[in-house]
Amino acid sequence: MTETFVSYSLIAVYSAMAIYTFAFILFAVDLARRSAESSDASAASATGLASASAQQASVMAQNSAAGGTSTLTAPAGPDAEPRAPKSPLSLKLAMAMTVLAWALHVSAVIFRGVAAGRVPWANMFEFTLTATALIVGVFLAVQFWQDLRFLGSFITGFALLALGVGTSSFYVDVVPLPPALQSAWLVIHVFVASLSTGFFALAAGLSIVQLMQARREAGKALKLRFLDTLPAADRLETLAYRLTVVGFVMWTFTLIAGAVWAERAWGRYWGWDTKEVWTFIIWTLYAGYIHARATRGWRGSRSAWLAIVGFLAIVFNFTIVNLFFKGLHAYSGL
Repeated sequence: MTETFVSYSLIAVYSAMAIYTFAFILFAVDLARRSAESSDASAASATGLASASAQQASVMAQNSAAGGTSTLTAPAGPDAEPRAPKSPLSLKLAMAMTVLAWALHVSAVIFRGVAAGRVPWANMFEFTLTATALIVGVFLAVQFWQDLRFLGSFITGFALLALGVGTSSFYVDVVPLPPALQSAWLVIHVFVASLSTGFFALAAGLSIVQLMQARREAGKALKLRFLDTLPAADRLETLAYRLTVVGFVMWTFTLIAGAVWAERAWGRYWGWDTKEVWTFIIWTLYAGYIHARATRGWRGSRSAWLAIVGFLAIVFNFTIVNLFFKGLHAYSGL
């Protein structure tokens, strides 16, 4: 029966990867559409302004010849009464496919857990499977708060890449848990860490777009026309900061829960193990980001780079530290 559920899990994850691929393509198509529409709007605006200026000049000349006065009125144009844009078909399909892929993704996590008879995040393959499902889940849930669909390519692309590496390089069969992992803290500690990673991933995506938007606003990235349809750099920074604060609170709990678990497993709260040190480094990076932005006025590109470096530290912690550093937390399963 175990092998059957393992097979179901693999079928579900490969199916999810295929649908994530289509979603990624459709999100990219939507960005291309934004660029095209921005170029058309700029051209139409320039043409409309030239036409309006010529019309006003003609009216002024006629009134001057008649000895009267003229009243200039703003021309009615696309900017006169802004309306909420409707979501194009490509974006709707991209979101629908992301939801479908995520449902299959979660099914793969559940089947793996049933096959193992425990929570499915005891080795690198299982953690990759679960963490990416939570990252995509956070992306979908955040849409009820803020429209961040323009990050769809980043999130689906990241999930697709992580699942590809996980299934090809990290896959291991279901095995019993080591004694140190046979604890309820495995459920709490790793789940909260994975959930906080989802918020940090979104914040990193927003920070990347923020850097591009800041260059466009400074006149250095004018060819990236799709940026005209996205929020301003300061707005993107604010959204990234809010998501980072949520992730930081969860990561703080992760650090505390890990210390409590370490005391239960090894009889000490802190031992300067490589994994423990990198978890603390990540916490310090994000604490520095929040402190510098709140008290030192670090805004703009400096705060964006800190958010990106923090997320890269998380990726480094999961990959390089797990694979090449030995310690009490060496549970890669490889």
